[in-house]
Amino acid sequence: MTELESILEAILFASQKPLSPSELRSLLVATAEHAEDPAGSAWKHVKLDAIETALETLRQAHETAARTYRLACVAGAWQFVSRPEFAPWLRVLAGERTRPGRLSQPALETLTIIAYRQPITRAEMEQIRGVSVDGVLQTLVERGLVETIGRAAVVGRPMQYGTTPLFLQYFGLRDLESLPAADELRRLPVERPAGLATADPGLATAPPEQLTLPTETPPAEPPPGDATAPPAPPSSDEPLGPSQGH
Repeated sequence: MTELESILEAILFASQKPLSPSELRSLLVATAEHAEDPAGSAWKHVKLDAIETALETLRQAHETAARTYRLACVAGAWQFVSRPEFAPWLRVLAGERTRPGRLSQPALETLTIIAYRQPITRAEMEQIRGVSVDGVLQTLVERGLVETIGRAAVVGRPMQYGTTPLFLQYFGLRDLESLPAADELRRLPVERPAGLATADPGLATAPPEQLTLPTETPPAEPPPGDATAPPAPPSSDEPLGPSQGH
């Protein structure tokens, strides 16, 4: 184990909350700036890549050791966690804690669609599920698992939704790339509205100088010899026939 790995292990073991690589680097730099010991000041210019590499090496070492705890990265932050098989004893030790209510099946289905297809609009969610998602979407937003992340560049500029860091913590995921493979869901076609045009003639969103009224096209003359064309009126110079006289 390298010196950097030992320092990071000690910090994470004593920390009361998960720490991201950037937070760990800030801690090392702050220690170096105030340290009188040359060993502490040696990490003043430590690179973020070196910290991330050391953390991954530590994670693999603890996995190989197969101890009752392991080093895990959840939502981009690192922490020591107990293995799930020891939960019954630890639950009694810590006491029962109030846990958030379980998500309903419709909420889980909608959350899955958002996680794999984000950024996504409400209409696109409903197109995939085939039912309205107003209620479950509001629940997911209130629970902090989903948030608005922008507007779609289509007519009406509907809100787009995506998952939050709390979503990663809720499911114990390192990042979105850690989601299980769902190629079928990713490939499911979704018909998107036409893009928001801002310079087409006749649209209210077009600049005034580009707004034009459609011009009327004169009716086409019938081709010569067309049997359906009405007969031409008689000329005033032609004499009236017997059926045309009084």
